[in-house]
Amino acid sequence: MLRWSDLSEVPPDFGPCVVTIGNFDGVHRGHASVLRRMADDARAAGSAAVAVTFTPHPLQVHQPGHAPELLTGDADRLDLLEQTGLDAVLLLPYTLDFARQSPRDFVVRYLVEGLRARTVVVGRDVRFGWQNSGDLSTMVALGREHGFEVEVIDDITPSTAAGGAGPAVAPGQHRRWSSTWVREALAAGDVVQAAHVLGRPHRIRGVVVHGDARGRELGFPTANLAQDADGMVPADGVYAGWLRRTRRADGTPVGPDEPALPAAVSIGTNPTFDGVQRRVEAYVLDRTDLDLYDEEIVLDLVERLRATLRFDSVDALLTQMDDDVARVRTILAPGERRPS
Repeated sequence: MLRWSDLSEVPPDFGPCVVTIGNFDGVHRGHASVLRRMADDARAAGSAAVAVTFTPHPLQVHQPGHAPELLTGDADRLDLLEQTGLDAVLLLPYTLDFARQSPRDFVVRYLVEGLRARTVVVGRDVRFGWQNSGDLSTMVALGREHGFEVEVIDDITPSTAAGGAGPAVAPGQHRRWSSTWVREALAAGDVVQAAHVLGRPHRIRGVVVHGDARGRELGFPTANLAQDADGMVPADGVYAGWLRRTRRADGTPVGPDEPALPAAVSIGTNPTFDGVQRRVEAYVLDRTDLDLYDEEIVLDLVERLRATLRFDSVDALLTQMDDDVARVRTILAPGERRPS
């Protein structure tokens, strides 16, 4: 998949294209269903399938105090978009100057002249241009004027998404796949539900930094993630998950064959030791020899074991940690729920 951050990077002979626009945070089942179908239809019509998306999230520019916590950073979002079969992604820097474009200017510059759009795929609630003044009727009118078709995608639900697996809501309820749904699940610590909506375990990506070394002193050395890690951090608690190295301390990438290691992941402030800073730290089962400092790792969260607790003694904490590790070992038994 080609990855561009500016129209100048688009080859002059690229296209014609089937184009869609969105934030695609999390690239959940609904996103994936639409994008896979779009890519298949584009290829059948002899066109390229392209997604136009933005960084940072527009609300982080317009309403930073009310912006949602992002499910994925740009690196993971692009990798996930590639897995849907897209031919290219145009990841545009979102600024106030960019936002001041009129709906017409945006469509003409990026979709018509930049990508030679033959078809534009949008949801019924599409909004674009200055102050979100462009809507579906605007896009249809601009399509008639500039020679592209507009394909409208209705909400994708567990009953309509390709690849859906099992019920995701209680009987009688109806809900579309959405990033909001994933955030609600993560805020409650329900990484199983989040994984169902995402179609994969929720991932946190970050660089390993030095912590208090308290885990090593207790016999459970942990990899502490930097505070600027990508991926929404779920509710405090202890989780079963997989840890995988992705970049070495010298900046060189780790190959895709790097094994995923079973890990107990703790999220919280460590109240037993009167901690105040919320942290994400992972203990790789049965490994005390790992040196992960300054390396980038990903954590794929599989199941929440319990909430964060305050213990009256170190002995009580160690007893609970032994129990946590045993439960993680069972949940992540060889071959069970291992990430691809």
